[in-house]
Amino acid sequence: VQLQASGGGLVQAGGSLRLSCAASRRALNQYHMGWFRQAPGQDREFVAAITRSYNAVYADSVKGRFTISRDNMKNMVYLQMDSLEPEDTAVYYCAADRQIVTAPARTKAINYDYWGRGTQVTVSS
Repeated sequence: VQLQASGGGLVQAGGSLRLSCAASRRALNQYHMGWFRQAPGQDREFVAAITRSYNAVYADSVKGRFTISRDNMKNMVYLQMDSLEPEDTAVYYCAADRQIVTAPARTKAINYDYWGRGTQVTVSS
């Protein structure tokens, strides 16, 4: 599957952005999907994931502010980001993890099979 993230940009603290991840070549409904981010000089970190059965998990740092969703008919995954903070500044990546439908979401980047090119999110204070 090929993935392409979009929707990043520059926003003031407290603002919102909605990231999109478009999939091609294979149907997204075969994959758990995740969002990760990487700030300069830091490791790639887990943000959120959604399973094939629509169960969502979040990093503690974004819980209550970010919402992950998916639309299998459109082959799209979304990350709604509200109440953004300067600490959210990073390049955001979407990723696909081929799993059986009942498997739990995974939070380690090494477990994901496919990655899209990232989209930059910059939050100014």
